[in-house]
Amino acid sequence: MQDAGARSPVEEQLQAWLLAGLDGDARAYRRFLEELTRRLRAFLRRRLFDMQDHVEDIVQETLLAVHNARLTYRRDQPVTAWIYAIARYKLMDFLRARMRHDALNDPLDDAADLFEESAEQASDARRDVAALLEDLPDRQRLPIEMVKLQGLSVAETASRTGMSESAVKVGVHRGLKALAARIRGER
Repeated sequence: MQDAGARSPVEEQLQAWLLAGLDGDARAYRRFLEELTRRLRAFLRRRLFDMQDHVEDIVQETLLAVHNARLTYRRDQPVTAWIYAIARYKLMDFLRARMRHDALNDPLDDAADLFEESAEQASDARRDVAALLEDLPDRQRLPIEMVKLQGLSVAETASRTGMSESAVKVGVHRGLKALAARIRGER
């Protein structure tokens, strides 16, 4: 067992590189960041075993936080404790955000029944509308189908049916009125 004052070789090397970097040695600081990146990846992979695609994002956020807070590092304290505290905070931030996101968003896989019902309901609605339109005379049914269902203009409908534009408008109006009366009467 090591005595309480003994430090690991990793701790000593990371601290030496960080302190040299703080004193202006860019090469030492780059080595510090490279080794830190490797260690953070391992640290986070063990904790995010089912979300490996998020590890790199959290590593980058942690590196940025370490870099931004580097001047607050107390030289008499263990560097690894300081770094892993920052990494744990970043990990907790990610997990909290993930929980909020998951709570607000149900996976679409669970909603397959909803989409199946919608498709079935739409099919039923189209069949019902077609049955209602069948009972209308052509001078009402054709204008409704072309203007309201196909999205043609009144002029296009008039041209295709040989009706006047006024007759198309009257046909749509009277046809919709007749449909509404039938629906009210059936219910």
